[in-house]
Amino acid sequence: MLNQPVLVESLIVFVIVLFVHAAVWDRYSWCAVALAVQAFYVQFKWDRLLQLGGAVFQFRTAANSGLLPASMVIPLLGIAMKERCKSAGIVYFERFGIVVASTGMLVALFLSVIAVGITKPVPTNTCILTGIAGSIIIYTMKHSLTVSEVIEVLEVLLIFVYLSMILLYLLPRCFTPGEALLVLGGISFVLNQLIKRSLNVIEGRGDPIDFFLLVAVVGVVLLGLFFTVLFIFLDSGTWISSMFFHMMTAVLGLGVIMPWLYRLIQRNPLFWLLQFLFETQTRVYLLVYWTFLAASACGIVFYQNAKRSSECKKHQASTITRKYFHFIVVATYVPGLIYDHQLLYVAAVLCLAVFIFLEYMRYFRIKPFGQTLRHLLSLFLDERDSGPLILTHIYLLLGMSLPVWLFPRSCAPKGTLSGAGALVPYSGVLAVGVGDTIASVFGSTMGEIKWPGTKKTVEGTMTAIFAQIIAVALILIFDSSVNLNSSYAWILASVSLVSLLEAYTTQIDNLLLPLYLQIMFM
Repeated sequence: MLNQPVLVESLIVFVIVLFVHAAVWDRYSWCAVALAVQAFYVQFKWDRLLQLGGAVFQFRTAANSGLLPASMVIPLLGIAMKERCKSAGIVYFERFGIVVASTGMLVALFLSVIAVGITKPVPTNTCILTGIAGSIIIYTMKHSLTVSEVIEVLEVLLIFVYLSMILLYLLPRCFTPGEALLVLGGISFVLNQLIKRSLNVIEGRGDPIDFFLLVAVVGVVLLGLFFTVLFIFLDSGTWISSMFFHMMTAVLGLGVIMPWLYRLIQRNPLFWLLQFLFETQTRVYLLVYWTFLAASACGIVFYQNAKRSSECKKHQASTITRKYFHFIVVATYVPGLIYDHQLLYVAAVLCLAVFIFLEYMRYFRIKPFGQTLRHLLSLFLDERDSGPLILTHIYLLLGMSLPVWLFPRSCAPKGTLSGAGALVPYSGVLAVGVGDTIASVFGSTMGEIKWPGTKKTVEGTMTAIFAQIIAVALILIFDSSVNLNSSYAWILASVSLVSLLEAYTTQIDNLLLPLYLQIMFM
């Protein structure tokens, strides 16, 4: 029997794909439609494999595979980027958008073929659909990409295959297939871009802050892989192992990551970072303000743990308590978006690196803070943290930061896009910081009418849509760079679709919703 929430989630994704297709209407958008149709059918094969325990790796339970919504994110982002840069006349980034879309389609097809290949008996109709969609996409790529671009797409696919085999084995139950596609696909693309730009650094293309993001992401991933292999042979909980962890982190950071970044930006990374952070008085004020908010977040963690009584060790923080952090994140990002995009970009990269490093310390029980972090963060676990890693706070940071990082600055001559595109950097704030938070708080306290087949309420969704419209009005008042050019109907439709997706998806909404809202705005 077909799962009603999955069908509604799929319908919402199809509507978004058709919206993009109607706006673009070229061969790439037709490929996206073909990919969506085959992903819809393959999704049910993945769901069946997960229910029967037939998947090769252990995926996150209490969620469907999420293949359709995840499969469409990277292709639609690439198509939207291509159109924006084409209208701005930036050929280099127009081609880059085509490569992003092609890569996303090929990686999604690979995951579909895996599901079809290990399903017994072999689903004939789904195989035919996958073959037709694959033929359309490969034919389009053959007549659209240059030889170097085809090689680049295949490189990302190869990295994705090896990275998936390693990380899904080392991190069981941390991802659904769809989340693995998004996270590992993104890491694979970043790693390939870093290698490509390192080899072609003489060309001088790219902003130092872009290189900073690439090196930081690849650096923390390589650091994690190194210590995972190392602690197979050593007990990570001892003082000797902990000292070795800190020493090797310093060696890899100063001996590998810093020289790599120096080669890319052609200056001392530490001096560049300090000069960048304290370049203007506005940046100093923002840094002081963000430090205060970070201290407040730490205070909430300590206060909530202090409330946990010894008789109730299994007590978990309520949904409303967890949403405090959403409010803090909104208070962090909005001033950065209004006053200094670039500082927010770099600060978010630094925060991501710190979050992942602290998670390594917690996971490996590195002294002196590893065990303390385990105790403090256990209070805020929910059903999505079923694997060895705690990722929800990292997903929250990613959901807020990805629209800032993926904003096509080179295709926006005045630093902002026109129409609804001007709200692209605010996608995370609207979808996660405002919409998801308000829906959760009002739905859990006042909601009575539930959406069919889910725990989410109609009142929560309606309130979330209303709150996001108010947030857009406030952005118009306080951010003079935003000019919507009467595209209010499109904004209302975008916010409504993403809010409905929040009600029905079982994937990590902090990661998925901002990306779909960004696609609609672009």
